[in-house]
Amino acid sequence: QVQLVESGGGLVQAGGSLRLSCAASGQAFTGYTMAWFRQAPGKERQFVATISWSGGSIYYEDSVRGRFTISRGTAKNTVWLQMTSLKPEDTAVYYCAAAPFSRLGDAKRVFSTSTYDSWGQGTQVTVSP
Repeated sequence: QVQLVESGGGLVQAGGSLRLSCAASGQAFTGYTMAWFRQAPGKERQFVATISWSGGSIYYEDSVRGRFTISRGTAKNTVWLQMTSLKPEDTAVYYCAAAPFSRLGDAKRVFSTSTYDSWGQGTQVTVSP
């Protein structure tokens, strides 16, 4: 299985920035699509952003588009989420996730939690007013 470990969360005031990182390892990691999800108290886990293995396909949730940037390193075993212009409504636990190509039957599946078979432990992001 793919192992994922997130880091970089913390407390920041509105308008500030944070960069989250996700370190991945595993026998079958090559070819995986990576994604970030978030979950606020009392709410369902929500799609944030995703990036393909090559980096050629990127999607963002509407509320973060233009403020967040997802990227991955040359070695493909690290993915980042650069967050700028943070708002209090961005407060949530942020999770890194991975999905093999075989689970991506159509484009809309990249937005679903059920598509991803590997998850990190989560990192807390808190944005104060």
